[in-house]
Amino acid sequence: MEIEGNAALIVVDVQKGFESAYWGRRDNPEAEGNMAALIDRWQETGRPVVFVRHDSRQAGSPLAPGTEGNAFKDFVKERRGAGAGPEVLVTKTVNSAFYGEPDLDAWLKGAGIEQLVIVGIQTNMCNETTARMGGNLGYDVLFALDAMHTFDLAGPFGWSRTAEELTRATAVSLHGGRFARVVTTEDVLKGTAA
Repeated sequence: MEIEGNAALIVVDVQKGFESAYWGRRDNPEAEGNMAALIDRWQETGRPVVFVRHDSRQAGSPLAPGTEGNAFKDFVKERRGAGAGPEVLVTKTVNSAFYGEPDLDAWLKGAGIEQLVIVGIQTNMCNETTARMGGNLGYDVLFALDAMHTFDLAGPFGWSRTAEELTRATAVSLHGGRFARVVTTEDVLKGTAA
């Protein structure tokens, strides 16, 4: 797999608020290490990085503006501004990074970017929504499944699914539905090797 020289890494909602017990049990304890490895590679190679922050409007949310939980996790905060390539911060109040400020689609198109690699939190929420919209907008979307995580979730009719089940369902829907190619961190790192 070849990663374009100007492919954008979209780092979605890697915020301290997701460390709260509010969310419940999570999957993939290796997610943060994989995210960090991809950010480092993007910054070393001068590729563009988009950091996305969720500014929740929901009462009591650990991601609300002005709270400690709204801040990026330390490993992301330390890396912001450290790369040789372009970087932008997109803030949003909904699930898709394409509905934030500044306009992500306009920023990507203005830079001639056609390929996206998505990482971050949560797999089946903002990551999946961003990937679906990116696919609909015509981008070549790579979904680095092991560089993200999610949480167990209760739904209608007494149904609930584990984080692992939700991750698999997201991967099958995105890949099978051709919204994105589901890949691993290793796949992406190999595709960016000099």
